[in-house]
Amino acid sequence: MVKLRAWLVPEPPRVGDPGERRVVWVELAIVFAVTLGLSGLSSLVSLLDALLRPVSLGQQTVAINVSQADVGVLDLLKQLLGVVRLVAWGALGLYLLYRAGMKPRSVGLDGEKKGRDALGGVGLALLIGVPGLGFYLVSHALGINLAVAPSTIGDTWWRPGALTLLAAGNAWAEEVLVVGYFITRLRQLGLRENSSLLSAAVLRGSYHLYQGFGGFVGNVVMGLVFGRVWQRTNRLWPLVIAHTLLDFVAFVGYSLLRGKVSWLP
Repeated sequence: MVKLRAWLVPEPPRVGDPGERRVVWVELAIVFAVTLGLSGLSSLVSLLDALLRPVSLGQQTVAINVSQADVGVLDLLKQLLGVVRLVAWGALGLYLLYRAGMKPRSVGLDGEKKGRDALGGVGLALLIGVPGLGFYLVSHALGINLAVAPSTIGDTWWRPGALTLLAAGNAWAEEVLVVGYFITRLRQLGLRENSSLLSAAVLRGSYHLYQGFGGFVGNVVMGLVFGRVWQRTNRLWPLVIAHTLLDFVAFVGYSLLRGKVSWLP
């Protein structure tokens, strides 16, 4: 019972001085205004646009990774620039934590537990991936989610590699910013662990609103699981690994199965 309570109701954090908290609030506003917070607002607008169309959400399709240029080599370069942007977003969060006196080790980004981190990542991917796919199919069937095309990039020699890098970039940016950086900063603002966890999960769900209500709810649940695991273990690599695997299967798997299976919207 004690261990269960520790998972459900963690100890409250120590609160910094008021002046420091004001600086943190400003920093959070700036960071997320140029990264995932802006993506969340854009996703909300996209969902409103989809709801105002004359057809239901279930009859609409949204693509995640699309071609960026007509010329193949330029398309590849633009995809790689997207990866650079994602890596930079995560690096920004780490840098700001470092400036505040916290090394990457403090959020679980060190190489001390490679084997355990890898196994944990695979386990988390299975825990989220299988039910997540089922939830997506049900949400689409109920008409509360758009049909999501993880990739519409043409069949080129570089597509698998680019999609793999994009999967890793997404995982790095989201887990570092939304979990390692955001929850750490909310702790410094005095929010309790459960409040920080819920805030981070809602943020994660917000930038998936473009997929529909199912995408939002599914990612909130994923955020609750991932965030609590990090809060209890202080290991961020398993989350990055799990997220990379999930996106890799979605991006590359979809590009291989598109048009070949009947159950995939």
